[in-house]
Amino acid sequence: MTIIQLEYITALDTHRHFALAAEKCFVTQPTLSMQIQKLEEELGVKIFDRTKQPVIPTEIGIGIIAQARIVLREAQMVRQIINDQKDTLTGELRIGIIPTLAPYVLPPLYKSMKEKYPQLNLVIKEYITEDVIHELKSSRLDCGIVVTPLKDLSIKEDILFYEELFVYVSAKNALSDKRYVLAKEIDPRQLWLLEEGHCFRSQILNLCELKKSSDLHFRYETGNIETLKRMVDKSDGITILPELAIMEFSKPQLKLVKRLRKPSPVREVSLVTHRNYIKTRLIQKLREEILNIVPPQMQKLHNKKVVEINY
Repeated sequence: MTIIQLEYITALDTHRHFALAAEKCFVTQPTLSMQIQKLEEELGVKIFDRTKQPVIPTEIGIGIIAQARIVLREAQMVRQIINDQKDTLTGELRIGIIPTLAPYVLPPLYKSMKEKYPQLNLVIKEYITEDVIHELKSSRLDCGIVVTPLKDLSIKEDILFYEELFVYVSAKNALSDKRYVLAKEIDPRQLWLLEEGHCFRSQILNLCELKKSSDLHFRYETGNIETLKRMVDKSDGITILPELAIMEFSKPQLKLVKRLRKPSPVREVSLVTHRNYIKTRLIQKLREEILNIVPPQMQKLHNKKVVEINY
């Protein structure tokens, strides 16, 4: 049994396709297939059911692959110990980030990281929170930038900042003349929301005390906050926006942004990792760069209240 063979079976489990797994491992398909077959012969069991398309692990294969991921994670720790002793940051950092944060955090974060750590390879993917957690547990991500608390004991949460939630209204809406808005004043029939699966949608439903989607008069499936802003601009509607989304608003747009009554509702944004995570130094540098681009006032919870998330 070799580290290479363990890498091959985890790659095949991830991609469920021999050709794609071989491509990701930078080997030919026959090489990957032969090494996996050798491992199966050595162990005396079938790790994958090749009769299924896409290929899937056998019952015993699931356990073997889970243990292989643990072994690979520990093997990576040896390399990390060496890298931590060097002055330069090298290697690969795989980051998952939710779509409601990505447009506002990623551009300045990517720029600063590449300028300061040019030898570091950043691999960044957008996922909803549920998928970030799954990818962390499967060792396919090193860390995630998500909204917390997650209430998952296998995930470590390191709070980064608190993002206030604002009401954004159409100029035609009756609330457009108000400076402050009460949650109960928001008409669910005029409210634009993200699609199911987004934690931000769950927070808005809790904030506006809407128990279920049937409270809404119209369903529009989108995962894009920018689309919600445009829908409000073109209709007599309302939506809720996180603080980073209004940072670059024009003066006319800011007039349509309304604060909710105190204590101001916020969402808690954290850097999350698996409890047994590695790449400690890389993740610490990532944390520092995120805090460098977030306004200091957002890094403390001043007379504000974190809105609950339903997972």
